[in-house]
Amino acid sequence: MALPAPAPDRTALVTGASSGIGAEIARQLARRGHGVTLVARTEAKLAALAAELAGEGVRAEVIVADLGDRAARAALPEQVAERGLEVDVLVNNAGWSTLGAVAASDPTDEMAMVELDVVAVVDLCSRFVGPMVQRGRGAVLNVASTAAFQPLPGQAGYGASKVFVLSYTQSLAAELKGTGVTATTLCPGPVETGFGERAGFSDEEAKKALPPPMWVSAPDVARAAVDGLAKGRLVVIPGAANKVAAALSQVAPRTLLLPVLAKGHPGLRREAR
Repeated sequence: MALPAPAPDRTALVTGASSGIGAEIARQLARRGHGVTLVARTEAKLAALAAELAGEGVRAEVIVADLGDRAARAALPEQVAERGLEVDVLVNNAGWSTLGAVAASDPTDEMAMVELDVVAVVDLCSRFVGPMVQRGRGAVLNVASTAAFQPLPGQAGYGASKVFVLSYTQSLAAELKGTGVTATTLCPGPVETGFGERAGFSDEEAKKALPPPMWVSAPDVARAAVDGLAKGRLVVIPGAANKVAAALSQVAPRTLLLPVLAKGHPGLRREAR
């Protein structure tokens, strides 16, 4: 099994754990007996989830932090150690997206997105993977997207960020071979989590652009993610339709694919009105 055995002094650190996929991954890990350390900005939501997971008989800790802040990330290892815990499972789930054409983008928002979606992943892996290797056990789950397999006009920075996460995690997995530590990339398609609303478009708009078979619920995504993590899989793509779409998008000629993607994206359609 690629997932280390649970123990009272071991924890699974899950970022972006206050809702959506992150909260569901925490639930899946707790059901397998893993203690969890929940990290996000919203204390009330984290506290409610921690209380729920304690009912599973596991230790659930809360750390309130803005992971877009480098000092906050740097403080995490010590905050975990102060609780007498070692991070055996690292789940880099926190992320967000901007929306619309690059020509109309806000530089501050774009940089903030890259800081969280890219830099935070590298930062936390750099801080926690080394101690895992020293102990000879551990598992890393970095959350990307099916956007990692194709360009994404309308969300160019977000799509490129997920390409980075996929490549980075695959390279990490190769480096870790034989160490007792594994690295897995989760690449979900569309999920009803409220993520789109933060980016600036509703789930209703997204559903018009993406067919129903591609949508997978957050609990199902989390279940597939933790199952894949436990099996040491390199990449996990929840949903048969998303697996097919990811494969096709990698071989489709960009001259044909890009106009279709741009035409169907809700952010670009809105700007064209």
